[in-house]
Amino acid sequence: MKYNKAFKFRIYPNTNQESLIHRTFGCVRFVYNQILGKASEIYEVEKKNVIITPASLKKEFEFLKEVDSLALSNAQLNVKTAFTNFFRKKAKFPKFKSKKTSKRKYTTNNQKGSIRIENNKLKLPKLGLVSIKLHRQIPLNYKIKSATISQEPNGAYYVSILTEFEQDIKQVPNNNNIVGLDFSMKELFVSSDNQRADYPRFFRRLESKLAKEQRKLSRKKKFSNNWYKQKKKVAIVHQKVKNSRKDFLHKVSKNLVDKYNAICIEDLNMKGMSQALKFGKSVADNGWGMFTTFLQYKAQFLGKQVLKVDKFYPSSKTCSFCGTVKSTLKLAQRTYHCEKCNNSIDRDLNASINIKTEGAKLLAY
Repeated sequence: MKYNKAFKFRIYPNTNQESLIHRTFGCVRFVYNQILGKASEIYEVEKKNVIITPASLKKEFEFLKEVDSLALSNAQLNVKTAFTNFFRKKAKFPKFKSKKTSKRKYTTNNQKGSIRIENNKLKLPKLGLVSIKLHRQIPLNYKIKSATISQEPNGAYYVSILTEFEQDIKQVPNNNNIVGLDFSMKELFVSSDNQRADYPRFFRRLESKLAKEQRKLSRKKKFSNNWYKQKKKVAIVHQKVKNSRKDFLHKVSKNLVDKYNAICIEDLNMKGMSQALKFGKSVADNGWGMFTTFLQYKAQFLGKQVLKVDKFYPSSKTCSFCGTVKSTLKLAQRTYHCEKCNNSIDRDLNASINIKTEGAKLLAY
């Protein structure tokens, strides 16, 4: 069976390559807006989904010939996808891309080895050989499909290389090697084996520093040189939080997938939880959604399972010893006490055991 996997690397373009990358960012955004504008005009008059090609724009705008044509073609595909989703009522009407707020990135495809690793450098269309930090190797049997070049708000450049490979993944029997994970606002999760992630809360650690830099930014004249310099300092703090969180979640998810054959979690609505309980910053800081995504794809490649227990299952209110379900349980009550069997247990540990038990039932079906 064929699978896709992306590898993300830091790249270090020289001055000329950096200039071409920025021109490509601009041209991709320009083509997207031009195609969207034409499509919008046709839709208003005829109510049809008609997408023009980038080639039709090159006659009028010759500067488009200077950049990678496949990057422009992918911009066209993005407009087509956006319109298709709109017509299928899966999304709102597409919006134009702003020069100041849009993400700086473009995607190019691999044609006859136009994207490849050569002498510990990355060969890219139009750019040539670009210096790259190869912190891991792409296996030789992985076929490179495309590359997405992006620039973070802190100024760093990255490339995400999409690969395709064939592999027969055999399902690993669970052998009762199962664990349940209960989401914890403070610790990320508590497992049914009483393992706690001890999440470092990276955002909270740097929140005061971020607030200080943001106050400085608010005093600058918007879009001035000093404003852009200070904006970069704010972005550096955000990037530190983002990278630290991602690194921590990758390591924790890898350890869990290596240790257990089946992992049971709750199918939580994190957005609704953050709004209802007014814990927006804490919920976002944990990165639970990212964590579950890491668990799922790591488990898939090893033939293991990640099961989601229904979000309406009363894992916190159910006694893990006798099965009695409480009618109410306040969030402040951190110890679960069962009046029927007189059992007392940590609230999160009790919930994780119930999640494991419910997940085991799903495995049995």
